[in-house]
Amino acid sequence: MNRATTNGVEIAYEAFGPPAGRPLLLIMGLGSQLINWDVELCELFADSGHRVVRFDNRDAGLSTHFHEAGVPHFNPGPDGVLAPPPYLLEDMADDTAGLLDALGWDAAHVLGASMGGMIAQSFAIRHPSRTLSLTSIMSTPSPHIGSPTPEAMAVLVTRSAPERDAVVRRAIESRRVIGSPGYPADDERVARLAGESFDRAYDPAGFARQLAAIRGSGDRTAALRELSVPALVIHGEADPLVRPPGGQATADAIPGAKLLTFPGMGHDLPRELWPDIVAAVTDLTERAHRP
Repeated sequence: MNRATTNGVEIAYEAFGPPAGRPLLLIMGLGSQLINWDVELCELFADSGHRVVRFDNRDAGLSTHFHEAGVPHFNPGPDGVLAPPPYLLEDMADDTAGLLDALGWDAAHVLGASMGGMIAQSFAIRHPSRTLSLTSIMSTPSPHIGSPTPEAMAVLVTRSAPERDAVVRRAIESRRVIGSPGYPADDERVARLAGESFDRAYDPAGFARQLAAIRGSGDRTAALRELSVPALVIHGEADPLVRPPGGQATADAIPGAKLLTFPGMGHDLPRELWPDIVAAVTDLTERAHRP
């Protein structure tokens, strides 16, 4: 495990693949840790010519947690105004830029999933000269586009008891609601990742602070229209957490973006789709590197 100090926080990260490979930064989603990027998937990207880095966002895993900020309130106060979140997605995008500095990368291909896609979008907006390409997976330019189904929203806001076994059971139950109905459920993998995540860093307040950042960061549609970067948008046609209009809106906003959708894919990355996803991302990064 490597660490980088940037933007006032410490970021934990790991690298895969040849140092001379095309630099690919993987940004994970809400409450998720770097281990949710499977080693096998990282190695597939590495075998396709990439130098791959996966990392823990702030308030997740082994990176800095904002414990002193407490749990954010999602209801307006007596004056009808919401308290500002401790930080925004823009701050998380700047963490990512600082990580590039620590890695010695002038620029990188950025790939984000779910909230990670929102951070990747923000990174491309705030640091266009450092964005070689942008891949946004199961994400949206605004929390108001592709909003969750009621069942998926319940999964998002309902937390389990703070015991390891309860957290693992909750992860399996959640996957059955928001996961990919068109592909076999891998309860063993879900349980393993949930247990490992609990052991590395269990912080439901950090999850809430990241959720507050999403809600407080506004709509990126207008800014995405100003991008000039090779872009790929991937979305599941059966995603109940960020429904397909979120992916469509992202692709519509970014000039020249390619939209790739998968029937039966929900809000996860089924192993069966890894070869297709890696191939599509590799095609994007190769094209972006051509003179």
